[in-house]
Amino acid sequence: MVRSTRATRRVAAPADQVYGAFLDPAAFAAWLPPQGMRAQAHVFEPRVGGRIRMSLTYEEPAAGHKGKSSEDTDTFAGRFEELVPGRRVVHLVEFESDDPRMAGTMRVAWDLAPADERGTDVTCTCEGIPPGISLEDNEAGTVSTLEKLAALFARER
Repeated sequence: MVRSTRATRRVAAPADQVYGAFLDPAAFAAWLPPQGMRAQAHVFEPRVGGRIRMSLTYEEPAAGHKGKSSEDTDTFAGRFEELVPGRRVVHLVEFESDDPRMAGTMRVAWDLAPADERGTDVTCTCEGIPPGISLEDNEAGTVSTLEKLAALFARER
């Protein structure tokens, strides 16, 4: 059985603008980390087959959170598998961890669907979630990430 989660959020921007937030490393690093984390892009090559490597660090690790790669950091590496302008972004990632429960390739697919004249429904589907990550935590993190993406465009209005 493939461990997976899915979450959707409406973003107040056209799909082509939302898609742009997936290709810009500064924008991606701003909205990708869930609330309470910050991101650093080490490698970011947004093209099919291009590499991605990022670290997400807890702002307050003493708050009961433990990183997958170190005490306070989750580092992952992978590649962009699919890029369809204004419609879809898929990347495959693996966590850098000594914990065998974090091993495996996770597929993260972002689907963009026009919702109205100025809005886009963004759906994130994570498949192959490592057994060391609870599905509830993954879903909560994804919801938080989507909220930050929506807030990015709300600020631009």
